[in-house]
Amino acid sequence: MASEVTLGELDSILGLRIRRAHGAVQRHFTDHFAELGLTQKQVSVLWLAGNHPGLAQTDLARALDTDRATTMALVHGLEKRGLLARTASSQPDRRRIAFQLTADGARLLERSRAAIAAHEAWLAARFTSDELVQLHALLARIYR
Repeated sequence: MASEVTLGELDSILGLRIRRAHGAVQRHFTDHFAELGLTQKQVSVLWLAGNHPGLAQTDLARALDTDRATTMALVHGLEKRGLLARTASSQPDRRRIAFQLTADGARLLERSRAAIAAHEAWLAARFTSDELVQLHALLARIYR
C-alpha cells in the first residue's frame, strides 16, 4: 500500500496556494463552460466588446493585461467563429483596429453571463460576505 504524500513545507508557500486555488477555479469554469466552447479570456473579450462597442485592440489588451499577440489570437478565434467583427475606429488614428459583437456574439455573451453568475455563486459560497470583501481587496493588491 502506497503511503499518502503530504505537502509538508510546500503547503506554507503562498504562491503554491494561489496556484492551487486558481487551478480549482479554472477546473470548475472549464467544466461549466464546455458546452459554450469558450475560455475565460474569450468570455472576457466578448464581455468587454459588449460593454464597449468599437473597443480598440490596444485598449482590450491593456484591460485584460495581455500582450498584443495574445489579444490578437483571442480576437482572431472569436472572429473566425463569427462572434466578433472588426469595425472602423472612431478615433482619429484610423490604424487602430476596433471590434464589436456580432448578433451571435451577443447571444453567446448572454448565455456566458448566466454561466458566470452560476460559477461566481459556486465560488462565493465558500466565503462569508465580509470574507468576500476582504478577499477582493487582498487579491487586488497582487495585480494592481
